[in-house]
Amino acid sequence: MTVPSSHMSSIVSTSRGILQSTGISTCDNPSAGASGSFSQPEPESNDCDETELFSVSWNQDYGCFAAGTNHGFRIYNCDPFKETFRRDLKSGGFKIVEMLFRSNILALVGGGANSQYPPNKVMIWDDHQSRCIGEFAFRSEVRAVKLRRDRIIVVLEHKIYVYNFMDLKLLHQIETLANPRGLCCLSHHSNTFVLACPGLQRGQVRIEHFGLNMTKLIHAHDSHIACFTLTMDGLLLASASTKGTLIRIFNTMDGTRLQEVRRGGNRAEIYSIALSPNVQWLAASSDKGTVHIFSLRVRVGEDSAAQGLALFQQNSSTSLDALISPNAGSNPSSSLSFMRGVLPKYFSSEWSFAQFHLPEDIQFIAAFGSQNAVIIVGTDGSFYRCRFDPVHGGEMLQQEYVRFLKTESRLR
Repeated sequence: MTVPSSHMSSIVSTSRGILQSTGISTCDNPSAGASGSFSQPEPESNDCDETELFSVSWNQDYGCFAAGTNHGFRIYNCDPFKETFRRDLKSGGFKIVEMLFRSNILALVGGGANSQYPPNKVMIWDDHQSRCIGEFAFRSEVRAVKLRRDRIIVVLEHKIYVYNFMDLKLLHQIETLANPRGLCCLSHHSNTFVLACPGLQRGQVRIEHFGLNMTKLIHAHDSHIACFTLTMDGLLLASASTKGTLIRIFNTMDGTRLQEVRRGGNRAEIYSIALSPNVQWLAASSDKGTVHIFSLRVRVGEDSAAQGLALFQQNSSTSLDALISPNAGSNPSSSLSFMRGVLPKYFSSEWSFAQFHLPEDIQFIAAFGSQNAVIIVGTDGSFYRCRFDPVHGGEMLQQEYVRFLKTESRLR
């Protein structure tokens, strides 16, 4: 980690007001650019054919997404769809662009053959000031960066570092199994700080409840973990393995499995898992070219974090009844489900409620919009908005399609 001697105060403007971030270090490492800023932005003359997309990623509330390209990065609003800003650079691009909600603070990691920004450094970029306000350097490649309003999490292949946002001090180090995907997920409620990451054993998810000073290890799958997500309060975990046939939902307080849904019978690579804000629905995308929507029967109220803590303190298996809705859910399941104790698990897992079909072998990430909308972004530069019928399910209806790297989508 690079901690320069000079300090500054930074005002971070957000859509919900002003976030004061005092004492954030400025960059003074010559290898990262002594001026603490990017090269001068290029004129916006790059043809869409010249732009290579390195990554796409959601912000914390799924209302925006960031695209890292070989020329810099771009930020898009989802509803309504609009490019909000871009930085086209002469000096290279970024494989990781992590937003902090809708603020002007971003975490950037370089990528690409000609990038001047190395893949082992994290820059905390203030786009309002057009300067780097913090930097972390590591001996190995950075696999992912995750941001909270109070923390910066850097994921390497075998270790995760947790820093305080205010002064960039290292707070925690977590050892993991080999994690080339950079798997890590955070809660984003201000009153809970939960982190999920791979454990030290195959198929294991480690849950850190930092507010409770508690670690929970969940044996989620027999195969290696491929993808997972947390609810905003961190109370629930949804995970999939590299086999890609099942998605499981767990209570992160005691590790109990609450529900299991089935994407399909054949092996698949799960690209993303998303939970709706009310935790009524789950969306999963895979290399099979289908986004599946599942109905969840996990009951979560506004006070779910407090409820989860109370359940944990009771340490009673019967208390889990409060987390599971008596409604069995709307996903189709086998008519032989009454024989669950005898038949293989294949017959008792629940199938998807709604589906949307996409090109195969392109990586798509999905999230929930408002009013039963699902938003899908692809690494081929495509944006879809579709809607599912919450009563009857079935094939989703496409409502919008945009090629977001095209010149027409540029900010005007």
